[in-house]
Amino acid sequence: MRRRTLLAAFWIAFGLACLPITAEAGESKLPRLGFLANHSASWPPYQAFLQTLRELGYVEGKNITIEARYADDNFDRLPELARELVRLDVDLLFVSGDQGVKVAKEASDTIPILVVACDPIEKLVASIARPAGKVTGVTCISSELAGKRLQILKELVPTLTDVAVLYNPDDRNKPFEYKDVQEAAQSMKLTLHAFEANSPTAIDAAFGKMASDHDAQALMILADSYLNNRVKELADLSLKNRLPAIYGFREFADAGGLLSYGASLNWLNRRAASYVDRIFKGASAGDLPIEQPTTFELLINLKTAKTLRVTVPSGVLAIADEVIE
Repeated sequence: MRRRTLLAAFWIAFGLACLPITAEAGESKLPRLGFLANHSASWPPYQAFLQTLRELGYVEGKNITIEARYADDNFDRLPELARELVRLDVDLLFVSGDQGVKVAKEASDTIPILVVACDPIEKLVASIARPAGKVTGVTCISSELAGKRLQILKELVPTLTDVAVLYNPDDRNKPFEYKDVQEAAQSMKLTLHAFEANSPTAIDAAFGKMASDHDAQALMILADSYLNNRVKELADLSLKNRLPAIYGFREFADAGGLLSYGASLNWLNRRAASYVDRIFKGASAGDLPIEQPTTFELLINLKTAKTLRVTVPSGVLAIADEVIE
């Protein structure tokens, strides 16, 4: 009897001693998401991503751990930030923006990578329908909309012959997108004037040259992670230089730009959250097709149109998804 009592006491003590270890082990098993981006956590599309995760049942610190790293416009930091997330042994690496895609692939060939980017994701995977490997994601297919954007500008400025195109040369995808803009411009008999912008100094210099050359009658801005951080500045500079401008995302029109036409960044990031859920529930990234948007937003800022003395045709107003007055 005494022997049984001693054995029972021993096993109770042993079980109690093991409880903290079990709790720690449980904590270590939380799915760990690595997030790599240029912008900060306050960026509205990223907040849309987090909100969708919460709607799917993910609560940070309870059943998911999120390790976020931001480049803050210093893109040279991206490779080290990606390697840092790999060292933290994340289960999934979520990359926002084109510049981070290549460095994420170079940082690990074993961790699944989820991408929200524009073009061309298809160059990183076997196919859109079945990516294979470790990369999947959502794309905004921005370059495919080049012709539509030029067409809208032409309707607003009927005498349009010359268009300035502002882009970040450090984004490896911009040559592909600019080529699509060139092809669309040629078919519409428009002349393009390219301006590079990868720093505040370069942006000021580009707008200064647009003003001094007096060639461009309108402006197209090719979006990327760097320029997306400067929508208000770019909207103000376009207005100051009396240039009707079109941008790829609604944030530009919201900030005072004349026009935006493209996929919704909030939608792209909400869809990315659903991919996180599927991968954490066992889906293989390589089996998930690259998702492309099927609807695009046209926003028109009438207040800016009046300031620029641009008359927005009724046909353009009729197809606008939102008119800002």
